[in-house]
Amino acid sequence: MSSTTPDERLRTAIAKIETATAENRLTPASVTNASRWLTESYLAEYVPDVLALVDADRFEELDRLFWEVIPFGTGGRRGLMADIGSATINNRTIGESAQGLAVYMQQATGKNSGVAVVTSDTRLRSHDFAKLTATTFAANGLKVYLFESPRATPELSFAVRHLKCDVGAMVSASHNPPSDNGFKAYWSTGGQVLPPHDKGIIDCVYQCQELATIDFDEAVAAGKIEIIGAEVDRAYIANVLAMSLSQARDIKAVFTPLHGVGETAVYRAAEAAGFEGVTIFEPQRAADGNFPNVPDQLPNPERPEVFAPAIEQARAEDAALVLASDPDADRLGIAVRNGDGEYVHVSGNRIGVLIADYILRKRKEAGTLSPEHYVVETLVTTPLIAKLAQAADVRAIDDLLVGFKYIGQTMDREGPDNFVFGAEESLGYLAGQYARDKDAAIAGLYILELAAELHAEGKTLLDRLDEIYVEHGYFTESQTSLVSEGPTGKAQIDALMQTFRDAPPAELAGITLSRARDYGTHEIRSLPDNARVEDLPQPQGDLVFFDSAPGEHQISFAARPSGTEPKIKFYYFAQASCPNKDALTTAKTNLEATLTDFKTALTNWVKTVVDN
Repeated sequence: MSSTTPDERLRTAIAKIETATAENRLTPASVTNASRWLTESYLAEYVPDVLALVDADRFEELDRLFWEVIPFGTGGRRGLMADIGSATINNRTIGESAQGLAVYMQQATGKNSGVAVVTSDTRLRSHDFAKLTATTFAANGLKVYLFESPRATPELSFAVRHLKCDVGAMVSASHNPPSDNGFKAYWSTGGQVLPPHDKGIIDCVYQCQELATIDFDEAVAAGKIEIIGAEVDRAYIANVLAMSLSQARDIKAVFTPLHGVGETAVYRAAEAAGFEGVTIFEPQRAADGNFPNVPDQLPNPERPEVFAPAIEQARAEDAALVLASDPDADRLGIAVRNGDGEYVHVSGNRIGVLIADYILRKRKEAGTLSPEHYVVETLVTTPLIAKLAQAADVRAIDDLLVGFKYIGQTMDREGPDNFVFGAEESLGYLAGQYARDKDAAIAGLYILELAAELHAEGKTLLDRLDEIYVEHGYFTESQTSLVSEGPTGKAQIDALMQTFRDAPPAELAGITLSRARDYGTHEIRSLPDNARVEDLPQPQGDLVFFDSAPGEHQISFAARPSGTEPKIKFYYFAQASCPNKDALTTAKTNLEATLTDFKTALTNWVKTVVDN
């Protein structure tokens, strides 16, 4: 029987950790974070699990669990789930997120109470994390509304406003793999938290020690937590349907929620609107955080592969299109049947173009637009949406950082009465004033209405895109990513971004790059000398654009680290004039080939930088 005392075992463990660091088996941040979890009294319940890893010399796993304190990124906290670890989503990191949000809200508002609403998507452990969030809020003196079962992120945004809450919380990791989960924080506007609140919440989260708690059943019995559902659902769907712009309903479509909550939002709205030809794809209908019937278990409708199973049903039903929402139903993707009977996956940028064009045309016809109205998009969304807005004589606000929270912020700053449409390239869209986050339900309503109107004319959504290109020019966009996971990944991404700033490429695939627009340093630099030529105004963010010199094709690309995933993203933009319908095919072929070669050249350049 061992005579080792608990203190001796802790000292031995910390010594082993320090030795592992000296041998480069642990990153320095892991030493700090793991040691804190071993020594702080408020983390005592986790000590046996941390000790077990140290005793077994499982330092690679220890590094994966503790290499950082999981940050608040573009969409809150998101990452790998585990039972322990400062770098993962677990009871501790969810609890301190809820505690920090509650404490900050009370400090910022001067209240000692408050009102909150909480829900989750269908991910593994999501409902348990939602209940933990609710009890933490309630223990901090907040009145809490908790949805009875999983709901869509946009309904949570709506509920914050509808129920007049101070804050809201959504447990979701959007379209990430089954291993992940996350925590999105919402302010009283219904939008995700923004400066200065985001910094204040983060500070409170990181200062958390003891977490307030209360028994769930007791809190419900005492009225501190109120279970909600149907009434808010009805109000949310009614607000979506109030945005309808057409009575056209004759269209066949297949919808899949990808095992998420989309049936409660997208499908329910389509049914209530009278789209009798929309069927649900049964194999992906059941709520299941393992996403078992989704290719590669990656429920991201930006991926064409995701649509393959539902397309088989669409073909059998002679459906004109397939719609898919991600697990928390804030994003909508589509695949459209072309003239050859094949289903074509449509990018997020092009869906945004179709919806923007549809809303602007219908409202122009109805006389409900003025020069004071505006369309909003992020910096990495297609410039064609801004061009459509300008052609309709409405304002285009197109200089926002990535993250739909900035579109919500713009609505409140510019006035929601004049808001027409907001879009981001990653399948995020919103119209109306009922929410401040992207909503697959309103996007689905408009896509179905537009498709039905076009169907009556013998056209498809793809035909309408071609008509837009002939009128405004051919625009194409694309995206690639470099994934760099774990403790060394962030350093690699940071180093690559610095290289883009210090020694960027001046030519790729025969395309000369003439300038860099750096939103991190607020400057425009000429290339190839990389010399500053003028200031670049707000916004402030880790994002750099590179633009080609004037020529037959206009090519640009942007580089930015993801705020929610361990990757650096590259966004590509190309456009060419298209004087008539006969020139469209040639313009498409030439520009797509040019962009493909350009992407390959940039990928090779990045690989060379990383390898060296």
